[in-house]
Amino acid sequence: MATARRERFIRAQLAWMLGATLVLVLLDALSYELVFVVSLIGFLVVVELTAPIAVTPRWRRRLLWLIGGGLVVFGYIVVQRILDILPPGVF
Repeated sequence: MATARRERFIRAQLAWMLGATLVLVLLDALSYELVFVVSLIGFLVVVELTAPIAVTPRWRRRLLWLIGGGLVVFGYIVVQRILDILPPGVF
């Protein structure tokens, strides 16, 4: 049963990432940053929608490391975007 739930989680995440990439291609807005941010949002949504009610399996506890790493990279992207917006010489 745990394997079926894990496979469902992986399929949902892959479907989200492929769908998001396809939409970004159709909108002519494809970039590594946007794909990462949209995939991270999808990952967080899939994690919450597939969360078990009573018992958390070990493999789901490991997802916290991926979430933390994703949020660190997201923070880096945000800081880079802010620095690009600011006029030169501010920092």
